Amino acid sequence: MSESFEQLNKYQVDSLHETSEAATPEALDAVHLKYLGRKEGLLTQLLQTLPSLPPDQRKELGRKANEAKRALESALAEKKQSLESARLTKTLSETAEDLTLPGTPLVRGGLHPLTKVEEDIVAVFQRLGFNVAEGPEVETDDNNFTALNHPPDHPARDSHDTFYLKSHKDAAGAPLLLRTHTSPVQIRYMKTHKPPLYIVAPGRVFRHEAVDATHSFVFHQVEGLAVDEGISLADLKGALTLFAREMFGGSAEVRFRPSYFPFVEPGIEVDISCAFCSGKGCRVCKNTGWVEMLGAGLVHPNVLRGVGLDPGKFSGYAFGIGVERVAMFKYGVDDMRLFYENDVRFLRQFR
Repeated sequence: MSESFEQLNKYQVDSLHETSEAATPEALDAVHLKYLGRKEGLLTQLLQTLPSLPPDQRKELGRKANEAKRALESALAEKKQSLESARLTKTLSETAEDLTLPGTPLVRGGLHPLTKVEEDIVAVFQRLGFNVAEGPEVETDDNNFTALNHPPDHPARDSHDTFYLKSHKDAAGAPLLLRTHTSPVQIRYMKTHKPPLYIVAPGRVFRHEAVDATHSFVFHQVEGLAVDEGISLADLKGALTLFAREMFGGSAEVRFRPSYFPFVEPGIEVDISCAFCSGKGCRVCKNTGWVEMLGAGLVHPNVLRGVGLDPGKFSGYAFGIGVERVAMFKYGVDDMRLFYENDVRFLRQFR
């Protein structure tokens, strides 16, 4: 009994002394391993002898050994904190940086200008009661052309205008394609919903076009559709006039011109006064003072019949807005390619 206690007292005194003398984290780890190591630690081995002692000696020695172990663990933790604090103080004293100076500010990101404009367009029509609808970018020929009253020989079906996925076909064996407009969304929506219908369909579209200042093979559209009883051209003109003035300011001038699109009758094109020259005439507007902004019209009766709606009872209007075109005139950008080059200096202007 006395020998075990003497050994314990020695371990306790020596371990605390060696802990206080440790000058490095490595030396401190060595003290921990020497006395508290799982297999060869001196205090650990002493505790392993307890089962061989008589019960009364076992209890007393076990209590004192555990007290010594806790005292050593506390001393080791305190010394470790002291060494770490000393290391940090030394490092800070040797650095040339002024730590009282404010840190380098983080540069915040922002929405891409096309995303912002698309959201702004959608928000205008949401305030008018329109819902947002979406559809796939890979479409069937039927949804993209046939259901939208495109005749079989329409030039838009040609491969030089449309990207066909010849290795992917629909149920009838016709090749799938990358949608050329977001109008197929209105077909999908009318097939699964009943009037009254008021939707906008934002999304990316694809056309086989050469890239230049005003054209791209991939761009963005917001398709709009309203189908109800008694809808007239006056309703369409009112909605689009409101849209133009919400996007370009209350002073924006709007004009409507007759045009042709297979899926509407009558069809119109909407122009706005040129934002670059305030309607005086410039290179962008080809000296006319007007810039074409979007196409629209009343939904063709054949389109309504194709989705099971009676054109004698229901009428509607549809429009397609080019997001890039709106962004160009909203922000005064005269080259569409700038939106796709990801030049941070350019994009930073729109945060």
